[in-house]
Amino acid sequence: MLDSRWFKAAGVAAAITLATATASHAAPVPASTAVEGTAAAVTLRYDDSRAGGWEAAIAAGVASWNANVANVKLVEAAPGTRAEIQIVATSGWPQATLGPVRPGGLVRVELGSQAVAQGYDKTRIAAHELGHSLGLPDTKPGPCSQLMSGSTGGTSCTNAVPNAVERSRVESAYARGLASLTPTDGRMLVDAP
Repeated sequence: MLDSRWFKAAGVAAAITLATATASHAAPVPASTAVEGTAAAVTLRYDDSRAGGWEAAIAAGVASWNANVANVKLVEAAPGTRAEIQIVATSGWPQATLGPVRPGGLVRVELGSQAVAQGYDKTRIAAHELGHSLGLPDTKPGPCSQLMSGSTGGTSCTNAVPNAVERSRVESAYARGLASLTPTDGRMLVDAP
């Protein structure tokens, strides 16, 4: 009868041999691979089913944020499912709940036609209001190059891309996934001039 210590020793030797052989043939890890301790992007869903007439502007605003930040991704909620960002069309001035919103949380974005009637760009409005949901306050007055300057960028401003500071603040808010998120501020920010 064989001693159980022999099986244990043989198993350890086999594991060491396999690990050594695998390591010698493993490809180097690319620099873009996530480092241990970093979190995957936080996914937030939005519902624009009550934002008739704003669909293209919302899609462009979402695409702008998704192309410019890595720690959070906005995705359209499937019909009948819960969304953290409720987007509605209104007749007033655009406004939104100040985030950052957490998964399972709830913020409201109101895309007001009053701003459009005065000549403001729909895509910039949508991207700006989504920025509030991601935790960015207004930076008024400010130039057109600052997405969060809102109406102070002027009616000729069509910039819907967050600048480096705005991107950095959102990346920081969602840097460690869910662990670092503070609750939504809850204030409603009205973007009238």
